Amino acid sequence: MKKYLSLIALACLSPCAFAANDATAAASGHQRLTAAPAIRKVLDDVKADHDRAMAELRTLVEIPAPPFKEQARAAYFLARLKELGLTDAYIDHEGNVIGVRKGTGKGPRLVLAAHLDTVFPEGTDVKVKERDGRWYAPGISDDTRGLAVLLSWLKVLNDNQLKTVGDLMFVANVGEEGLGDLRGMKALFRDHKDIDGMVGLEPAGQAPGKPDEITTTGTASHRYEFDFKGPGGHSFEAFGLPSAIHAMGRAVAGISDIRPPVQPKTGFTVGTVQGGTSINSIAADARIGVDIRSNGMAALRTTEQQILAAVKDAVTQENRRWNSSLIHVDTKLVGDRPGGATPTDSPIVQAFVQAITGYGRPSPTFATHSSDANVPMSLGIPAVIISNAPHSGEQHTLHEWIDPSDAWQDAQIGLTGVLNLVGVDGVSQPVLARRGAGGDKQ
Repeated sequence: MKKYLSLIALACLSPCAFAANDATAAASGHQRLTAAPAIRKVLDDVKADHDRAMAELRTLVEIPAPPFKEQARAAYFLARLKELGLTDAYIDHEGNVIGVRKGTGKGPRLVLAAHLDTVFPEGTDVKVKERDGRWYAPGISDDTRGLAVLLSWLKVLNDNQLKTVGDLMFVANVGEEGLGDLRGMKALFRDHKDIDGMVGLEPAGQAPGKPDEITTTGTASHRYEFDFKGPGGHSFEAFGLPSAIHAMGRAVAGISDIRPPVQPKTGFTVGTVQGGTSINSIAADARIGVDIRSNGMAALRTTEQQILAAVKDAVTQENRRWNSSLIHVDTKLVGDRPGGATPTDSPIVQAFVQAITGYGRPSPTFATHSSDANVPMSLGIPAVIISNAPHSGEQHTLHEWIDPSDAWQDAQIGLTGVLNLVGVDGVSQPVLARRGAGGDKQ
């Protein structure tokens, strides 16, 4: 901890390239916090809790949480929140686990979130294997480690009876991966209008010596399923009828010719193709799945309209080719992730810049990802994603891993930034502002 504090002092002498007011407030709050004996004790206890937190990570990751089947892991997390002092914690109608650690009532309400779900289907072997100093298990870093960090933070805060000014809302949410479509975060921000900011924990996977990342931009995405329908028939006897697969092929060709803008970065893919009955049948049905993404909502909508037009034109072409009207397409929006951004000079970003550089690490880079932070960003609510551990990798594969040896470091850094945002009674004022006009938190 002494080394940590000396590095803080050096970092605070460095010039800051961000907006003076927010950067100065974040730096000032950071200095007051890390100079306080009570905060030093809390951060020391994060490190001391490392072995227990890693054991809890093993327990959590070995509770399967496939998409839309997060209930068992949610039940465990709820029980742990209650054991650690949040006796009013509950599971909401969408499946999110929520517990509020109240502050003095004079500060903002900050969400601390990690997602329960993994990308892996039911039946996946999720037992932890230790090899060459790493722990391997599907989902161990994305995002089970984040859940373990939240529980560690709650434990050390309550063990030390540290009183924050703002409220800390601990959330283990559902629906971050795949077709979960951010349903957990959408429900959270729909049901709770008093949230002033959000900090999400995700794997960083940064290589040694490389800068940390803070996610400040949320990539928006729309996902579609196009289901082409036709009469079907024998490939030879019924030749002359239109084919659902032929219409689908025309659509794929038309989509592939679309040129989205380079800036903001925008892209698409036809990710899945299905259909047909046999090689000697005129297809009566065919389906494609299309993913569209952009760092700008206007560019996303423009590209989306071009893709919808290409699909419509493909149906027209196939019917015209055979002088028919028998082909049609059913269009279904299966994914809608809103996008947005948090300014890099905002207090919520600068608090973590201070925490990271105060630890002696290089200034972080600002990253763009699709994550739970997309939802608050789209609503204009300050939100970031930070690292849940220094070293991990191969997320979304069966070889996913985490290096446990120094995982406590990012937990310390993250909690330092969080306390700067909400303030600590008798030590520092919140850097994060309340969005509302005042009044008691509900």
